[in-house]
Amino acid sequence: MSRSTVHPGAQLKNHTSLTQSIRHSFTMAYRGLLKIRRTPEQLFDVTLQPIIFTLMFTYIFGGAISGDVQSYLPVIIPGILVQTVITTSIVTGVQLREDMDKGVFDRFKSLPIARIAPLAGALLADTIRYTIATTLTFAMGYIMGYRPGGGFGSVVLAAVLVIACAWAISWIFAFFGVIARTASSVQGISMLVLFPLTFLSNAFVPVDTMPNWLQWFAKINPVSHLISAVRELVNNGNVGSDLGISLIGAAVVVLIFAPITVRAYMRRT
Repeated sequence: MSRSTVHPGAQLKNHTSLTQSIRHSFTMAYRGLLKIRRTPEQLFDVTLQPIIFTLMFTYIFGGAISGDVQSYLPVIIPGILVQTVITTSIVTGVQLREDMDKGVFDRFKSLPIARIAPLAGALLADTIRYTIATTLTFAMGYIMGYRPGGGFGSVVLAAVLVIACAWAISWIFAFFGVIARTASSVQGISMLVLFPLTFLSNAFVPVDTMPNWLQWFAKINPVSHLISAVRELVNNGNVGSDLGISLIGAAVVVLIFAPITVRAYMRRT
């Protein structure tokens, strides 16, 4: 192939600096935010789910587990928060697969941008979804009478922890989005992974009320550690071992799935 036939976008991609890659990634993240503004129904899961789940689980389980709704709020709000935000991370892989199926990423190949930018931008943009879900869950709890004993600073720290862990987990679903054949298969696989982790945890009921054969799983479940870390922060203002375990787990997920996701993405694009 002669020099004149090489596309200029491809030439730039081969010589993209780290600074340019970061700038291109934030530009693609802004594109993701524009998509949300033009199709606000994409936010239904992060706006309606926290409200519906908080109301439903609190009034269904509150009296049976804690005796009354007010006593159950310190238990259920952190559980609903973690469940909602982590479930939201599935959207990363689903939308990634949809964009690839529609040929959007093929069009990105002709642009003078870093090849990694569309993937990194999608992951960055979805942190806005996690922030919205986190804010609405705490707001709904406050409306229902929940008053975090740890104070505002601990609530902010807990929110950052959940958002960071959800971002780490989104790399798993981004990998599914790259290798799966359809968006529906991404959602199906992701739900099969998340449902046991979120419901077989300490999110809704104390672990010691479960059968013995199930308690061991709930105790080692990484979602249980994250929920416990959030509860300690927002209810007592304490930083315990569960916070460290959650951060280490998030780092391990990124270290494992970020490289293989990027490698699979580069092969496909």
